[in-house]
Amino acid sequence: MTQQLNGRKKKLLELIVNEYVSTAEPVGSRTISRRYPMGVSSATLRNEMADLEELGYLEQPHTSAGRRPTQKGYRYYVDKLLKTSSITEEEEKVIQNSLAKMNEVEHIISVASRVLSQITSYTSLILGPQFKKSAFNQLRILPLDDNKGLVVMITNMGFVKNKVIELPRSLSGAELQQVVQYLNKKMYGLTIDQVTESLIKELKRDLFNRIELLEQAFLLLEESLNEEERARVFLGGTTNILNQPEFKDVNKIKQFLSLFEQEDLLFNLLEGEGDVCESSGDVVVKIGRENPLEEVHECALVTASYMIGNRTIGKVGVLGPTRMDYDRVLAVVRAITIHLNRVLER
Repeated sequence: MTQQLNGRKKKLLELIVNEYVSTAEPVGSRTISRRYPMGVSSATLRNEMADLEELGYLEQPHTSAGRRPTQKGYRYYVDKLLKTSSITEEEEKVIQNSLAKMNEVEHIISVASRVLSQITSYTSLILGPQFKKSAFNQLRILPLDDNKGLVVMITNMGFVKNKVIELPRSLSGAELQQVVQYLNKKMYGLTIDQVTESLIKELKRDLFNRIELLEQAFLLLEESLNEEERARVFLGGTTNILNQPEFKDVNKIKQFLSLFEQEDLLFNLLEGEGDVCESSGDVVVKIGRENPLEEVHECALVTASYMIGNRTIGKVGVLGPTRMDYDRVLAVVRAITIHLNRVLER
């Protein structure tokens, strides 16, 4: 259970976190009294810092050094002390202009990932939309010649699935369009994983007199339903985190570069549950060992979901050291998410 801190201890913890984020150097009482006058003596500050250490919010790397935040200290800072801020007008324009005129989903996500890493100077991870979570938009059957046609299924996220089928000679062009219109009406707005086998059987029963065509057209839906599909993870600034002083060790560098090559691990990292910090609304902050992967136990991961309407279709994330500029990163993640929502809704 998190202990309640008095006003002075809260302020002192906030100052130490901010100073350590800026310098990556343990913070001493003299630094605090010189840069942030609190109206008390250095001896009082040392006592307060010793109390914060005893409570588990700070640690001292060695006897003669100052103190730095622990995972518990960062958690308290994010949950209780973090002030909500916003990005600059210039950064807002960069995000807006970068995403403004794009229509291809994967391109939008890829650019958003690059912009996110550039603005934060950390590594960005964006979980792209999953095909099965996208909504059915329309089905088309396009005749290729007298005997063959192309079944095309399109979702609201721009995913396209297609299959060449045999066209029954007994079916006229007008009847073909009637079948297509019926299916579009019945399935419009359903997510792909809502187009269940039982629904497909029901639709087949309704159109039993055109079953020869449907058997082939429905193969496309059934194949899509049974597909083992995992969303792609888009990375940006993969080497940014290696520029941080905490990650100069060769083994750590190898570990991170290996992680970025394993999309399954990145997927699990983004999909995993975490604590929502009280001051950040719908942004999730996982610090240190709150992350499931050992490779990122010295990191913090900030994520938010992006949506179409009220449906979550992917996640935006920033990975950095626990000594992360949380205030700034949360503001940028929120801004990118808002713009993604707007662009994808359009």
